[in-house]
Amino acid sequence: MPRSSVVRAAATSACAAVLLAATGCSDDGGKGKETDQDRAKELASQELDWQACPAPSDAEGGGTAPSPLPGGTVWECAFMDAPLDYAKPGGDTIELALIRARARDQSKRIGSLIFNFGGPGGSGVAGLPPAAADYAALHTRYDLVSFDPRGVGRSAAVECKDDKQLDAYYQQDSTPDDTAEEKTFTEGLKSFAAACEKNSGDQLPYVGTVNAARDLDLMRQVLGDDKLYYFGISYGTELGGVYAHLYPTKVGRAVFDAVVDPTKNSEEGSLGQAKGFQLALDNFAQDCVNRGDKCLLPGSTAKEVEAWIIALLDELEKKPIPASGDRMLTQSQATSGIAQALYSKEYWQYLEQGLDEADGGNGGLLLALADSLNGRGENGHYSNIQAANAAINCVDFKDRWTLEQTKAKLPEFRRTSPVFGDYLGWGLMGCTEWPLPGTWDTPDVSAPGAPPILVIGNTGDPATPYEGAKAMADALGKGVGIELTYRGQGHGAYNGGSACVQRAVNSYLLEGKVPAAGTVCQ
Repeated sequence: MPRSSVVRAAATSACAAVLLAATGCSDDGGKGKETDQDRAKELASQELDWQACPAPSDAEGGGTAPSPLPGGTVWECAFMDAPLDYAKPGGDTIELALIRARARDQSKRIGSLIFNFGGPGGSGVAGLPPAAADYAALHTRYDLVSFDPRGVGRSAAVECKDDKQLDAYYQQDSTPDDTAEEKTFTEGLKSFAAACEKNSGDQLPYVGTVNAARDLDLMRQVLGDDKLYYFGISYGTELGGVYAHLYPTKVGRAVFDAVVDPTKNSEEGSLGQAKGFQLALDNFAQDCVNRGDKCLLPGSTAKEVEAWIIALLDELEKKPIPASGDRMLTQSQATSGIAQALYSKEYWQYLEQGLDEADGGNGGLLLALADSLNGRGENGHYSNIQAANAAINCVDFKDRWTLEQTKAKLPEFRRTSPVFGDYLGWGLMGCTEWPLPGTWDTPDVSAPGAPPILVIGNTGDPATPYEGAKAMADALGKGVGIELTYRGQGHGAYNGGSACVQRAVNSYLLEGKVPAAGTVCQ
């Protein structure tokens, strides 16, 4: 895709206004108001220059581009102009990167189904092509569309540290045990935040979820849809909930899968993740035991397997082991690798192999899993997923944890998860040194007047625990949030192998049939 400047000065000036709801604020006989409204209409009516593109994957750090879809479908890419600041729609604009595969049956086309695969910080431009085959039934009547949210990938990406600096940053101990390690840890946070401010300071105030939701509505208009058709996964459910709150009458059909709990603040959300990842590890360990001699890990009970994993991590704390090239596997990176593998049951085999190899002194596979979580490609280049994740979370959430407050919470995190407690507990300080304040304690997703939204909870989800689905359904409002339960493993249900879930989702998105609230799928 051709790339031009990510921030461009607009031809018009404007006073404070919200796009397509501009009221004007200058006392000039309506001239300022007209300028705002004209600019808003211009952005909403822009025509995208769709060009065939090779299903780019480098937004995720590198790799080989997938082949075109079966049936000769080609990928098309474009850039959409959006205001940098929606309070000043006549000011600077940014370009948002989009990708699509047009509906196979154009005669029965419903519209554009826009995907957000999560994060925050995940690239939809890179994420949709390898996932598209999973949505083949929906592709018949929908254009499959995704995008890089502002601050991500090709959309005015937040930049912090370079590849070499990030390699060193991720080698640092993220679970300090003494005063010296605490100092190194906090200095690392300061250094990261300072790098983000230095390299992307002008755009940091504008990368939050509220602006991303406004981008989503602008995208809806530019794509020519009267209503939004949306599939949000993980953080994408939070984005979808905020959209539904801001634009309830513009919701068409929306699916939320792997649902973020919108009622929890950053501490509660992190504790929920500690519980979820621990449950997933329990299930992994029990599966290993159930396979008997076929399992590579020692232990006759799940607790014994987990005790062995904890002992391995303790050894890595004392002495990292060789991984690939001149890189070493540390305790922190091993924990990241374990967490990454728990997102999908399909990865359990690699987790088992990686742990076994690490016990033998080879940290390569666990480090590769950690690299995947952190957005590092095989070529050593990092995507900006973690930079964007920090920037979006820190402009969204108000919490700014001190060292003392964090240390006081660690015992609760450790009780919740012996493996991930410290890892997620220390993560509370992720925004402590951020140069800007946050927006909310928790997002408002109430959406009175919106049509039914399908909310899917997975009982074995490590990253977004099952309870979040009910909380989201309730928060959306009576008759709006329709909860469906999937009794399975992994992060997300639609692609979890349940024909029941897929039938319910496909029937809803393709035919508008809403499943009964409380439906349970195996």
